[in-house]
Amino acid sequence: METTIPRMFRRTVREYPDIAFQMTRCGDGHFEPTTYREAYSAVLDFAGGLLSRGVERGEHIALISDNRKEWQQADLGLLSIGAIDVPRGADATIGDLSYIISFAECKIVIAENSSQVNKILSIKNDIPLVKTLIEFDSPTQKDEDSAKAAGIELVSFESILEVGRIFNEKNPTRVEAEMEKGDWDDLATIIFTSGTTGKPKGVMLSHGNFITQLDEIDERIFLFPGDRGLLVLPIWHAFERAVEYVVLSQAATLCYSRPVGPVLLADLKTLNPQVLPAVPRVFEAVYDGIFRKMRKTGGIVNVLFKFFVNISLFHSKIDRVLFDKTSRFGIDKRFLQWPAFVIPWLVCYPLKLLGGVLVFKKIRAMMGNNFRACVSGGGALPPNVAKFFWAIGVNLVEGYGLTEMSPIVCVQPIKKPIFGNVGSAIRGLSSRVVDPVTRKDLGKCKKGVLELKGGTVMKGYYKQDDLTAKVIDEKGWFNTGDIAILTVNNEICLKGRIKDTIVQTGGENVEPLPIEMKMQESRYIKTAVVLGQDQRYLAALVVPEKTEIESFCKEAKLPYTKWEEMVKSSEVLRLIENETSARVNAKNGFKSYEKINKIALLPKEFEVGVELSAKQEMMRYRINEIYAKEIKALFK
Repeated sequence: METTIPRMFRRTVREYPDIAFQMTRCGDGHFEPTTYREAYSAVLDFAGGLLSRGVERGEHIALISDNRKEWQQADLGLLSIGAIDVPRGADATIGDLSYIISFAECKIVIAENSSQVNKILSIKNDIPLVKTLIEFDSPTQKDEDSAKAAGIELVSFESILEVGRIFNEKNPTRVEAEMEKGDWDDLATIIFTSGTTGKPKGVMLSHGNFITQLDEIDERIFLFPGDRGLLVLPIWHAFERAVEYVVLSQAATLCYSRPVGPVLLADLKTLNPQVLPAVPRVFEAVYDGIFRKMRKTGGIVNVLFKFFVNISLFHSKIDRVLFDKTSRFGIDKRFLQWPAFVIPWLVCYPLKLLGGVLVFKKIRAMMGNNFRACVSGGGALPPNVAKFFWAIGVNLVEGYGLTEMSPIVCVQPIKKPIFGNVGSAIRGLSSRVVDPVTRKDLGKCKKGVLELKGGTVMKGYYKQDDLTAKVIDEKGWFNTGDIAILTVNNEICLKGRIKDTIVQTGGENVEPLPIEMKMQESRYIKTAVVLGQDQRYLAALVVPEKTEIESFCKEAKLPYTKWEEMVKSSEVLRLIENETSARVNAKNGFKSYEKINKIALLPKEFEVGVELSAKQEMMRYRINEIYAKEIKALFK
């Protein structure tokens, strides 16, 4: 295996030059391929263009853009000459950009379009080191004039490529000579965390950190040359970066789409991908959309759908027990369950097959003819969503990672996933569960804090050695802050985060995530946030599912026509309270102190950059700030 990302890319180019590396949507909607050979040429030209401008090894270059082919070409180009990218998405706030670009001491910023250029120019006084802006789109005259007035040179990506072509003609071996200087431990990127717990921290990841993952991930998420991965994640994020390296290491094709229902479904049909990696909210949206469509269809179609879904869920549950497809936490003597379960398994199997032909085949067809698996990561996948996809025959595997771990820690193998966990740690990585106070290794089947050690652990937080020391001990163990249990086979089962744990005045410790996911199984609840730190009881903020609430009000003949009126109504509040109490109760395994006592309804959906991080995780500290008034009222 190669020891740097650009050399890994070069190896793939030499072996499969004419296979499509990228598929990009054009203005008229069709997808245009870029071969590995063509992309490599652009990478060399961009690298040459940077060298001609005096860019040196180790220099930090900010890269502010959403998903597009030029992002990967620019990134591979700057990595080829030993530069280091500092990436962020186009949804980054001015405050984040000001902090990140200045803190990382960037002199060059690559920006996607005019909007990003204007953001950079507006904070010129906060980023005095920046002298050059490179825009993927063609700069407008207005932007060029504004940049000139600010003392910043604004040039197009294409002009850098042109200069690079001339430079490489005169210096034909220079870029690849720089590529050969690269080393396993060289810094590749500084990715600033999306700030779910506060101010972003700059995570330093090396070429070796990323490449370590590929040793086994390529076995668990296997692709063949020319296979397609449909990409909807933010391209700057560590999860997406790792996905792209998995794809290019296997000579597969990067297909850029968006996590918007109609767009994603159309692209699945057009591109026929083998793999769809995405965050849980994408799969939740597909799940909700299917059930919503069936309810609207109604009649015998909906009755048959619900019947076959329930049969398939029941059969899949039995199947997982009988054939060791579920997590194990000790000697459970499953062979004793065979006599009781084998008859129901046999009886339900033909009905499940019939459901597959009559109903589920149409759902599976939405994923395309070549589809192999969905890969969920970047957050906890709700169990009801996972069970549904298993039941209808769509292979949905779950993984787990952190930016600080480059980011992949584990993922269920496509060929034989085990339900109820996120897989075992990949080769080159050790895992253990420890007591949060004593840090004593608790072994398997006991709940504690997950710690990891190995080749994917970050080099540290940029210019924050004190924070690095808090999470990585002297022996190299990284404290994830996640609560977990190891199965008998060393698979990781996640149970929440230490920082999210709610400690009530009675001393009870509550993990909010399982309660929130259970509440969100209701079709009327889009998002739930459980609260109760230092309080006597639990409460929740709830964002209702607008279309379902509107249907409820119409069917119940309630006199509300405006959304704000519906959310404030006692009838809708009572509906949400009943939906919550029907799910969060002792029958479903919740303790008495985990009951939700009060609920406040919010009229606005959570937004990325406001309440949600870039990978659509809730930023709880931001929610506490934004909705302080509502939260205070819940605990009066």
